[in-house]
Amino acid sequence: MKKLKKKVAIIGAGFGGISAAKILAKSSLLDIQIIDRRNHHLFQPLLYQVAMAGLNPSEIAVPIRKLFSKNKNVLISLAEVEDIDLKNCSIYFDNKWHVYDYLILATGAKHFYFGKNEWEQLAPGLKNIEQATEIRRRILTAFEMAEKEADPVLQSSYLTFVVIGGGPTGVELAGAISEMAKNTLKDDYKRADLSKTKVYLVESGARILAAFPEKLSLRAEKDLKEMGVSVLKNTRASELSTDGLRAGDEWIKSKTLIWAAGVKPSSLVERLEAEKDSSGRLIVQKDLSIKENRYIFAIGDIANFPTSDGRGLPGIAPVAIQEGQFVGKLIVDELTGERRKEFSYWDKGIMATIGRSRAVVSASRLQLSGFLAWVIWVFIHVLYLMRFKNRVFVFLQWVWAYFSFGRGARLIVHKTWRFYEGKKINYGNEDK
Repeated sequence: MKKLKKKVAIIGAGFGGISAAKILAKSSLLDIQIIDRRNHHLFQPLLYQVAMAGLNPSEIAVPIRKLFSKNKNVLISLAEVEDIDLKNCSIYFDNKWHVYDYLILATGAKHFYFGKNEWEQLAPGLKNIEQATEIRRRILTAFEMAEKEADPVLQSSYLTFVVIGGGPTGVELAGAISEMAKNTLKDDYKRADLSKTKVYLVESGARILAAFPEKLSLRAEKDLKEMGVSVLKNTRASELSTDGLRAGDEWIKSKTLIWAAGVKPSSLVERLEAEKDSSGRLIVQKDLSIKENRYIFAIGDIANFPTSDGRGLPGIAPVAIQEGQFVGKLIVDELTGERRKEFSYWDKGIMATIGRSRAVVSASRLQLSGFLAWVIWVFIHVLYLMRFKNRVFVFLQWVWAYFSFGRGARLIVHKTWRFYEGKKINYGNEDK
């Protein structure tokens, strides 16, 4: 009699979900189903390059089906999971319930506007390709509006950009906008003087890149200031509007605001009746399973794995990858009768790029900044890309951009509708 295969569902095809699926796909004892709202896996650490017109979306994304085209035991479903029954290990999508032996929750995080959800239209975040192309559109449109604006005060507001949040994404965006204006685009505009472009980085904490050693945080701040970025620390953003925002006690006139501050787990996780921390992340056991059901695992940005300092592991790609690999191996081993082990994270370090030839790298006792850190940053990110074709294209793009200050994707692409300066504007056939 043929033994029935165990069924595993993976919700989310980010770093964690894909890493788990790659391990599970090797087992002939399993049938795996990956459910995601999008048909592609996205290399999020390079998403800001799409937003800054340095790369095209296809160069940092790969179809999920392509990754598993040779694995007959992997089924891909383009769908949105609407509910999860934790007790019965089942999920609801495509208008019916589906029961599994194991569930892996890897739905990732979304931006958190601290209860001011209306700010999302004014200051988009950067978590997916749609948001990246929207940020690119807003930045390039601001330059175009500045070019034809005769009023110097209004022109200045178009040439003023504010990035809210001093983590790696905020630092990378602020540095890239400054470089784009003062190097890449400086000769493209005749009436607008792009050398007068102002970029503000607003951080509510005492320093930017708070997860890094203080020495590197201060170096990153120094680099940004040398690039013309105004770094405002211990400053909260408030009163966001189409004309600017209040940063502490200062009112900044700006037509382009970008959000890189708070994040929280996905809406699906918010609805689950399970043990969570103050940030809404699922509190997981030592084997990454949730307390409510040992056959359901949570990994990546939605999981709070207990650590000695009580803060949990950071929401970065290496954590999600290692957790996905661990859960995949745990399930495979459990089928052969092995006892569950405890997850242990190997901290390989963190890094952030500030601009051309500028980056910071922290790995154990190794702390680097400047050109060497930037080379390491480039090498690691290219290495992590999931297709050889993508690696080649991204590497060539970077080499070209480095020596020419060129940008290859400076296209303003409108959706059928869009929000600009707080107004919904229709393009195409969509009903108003």
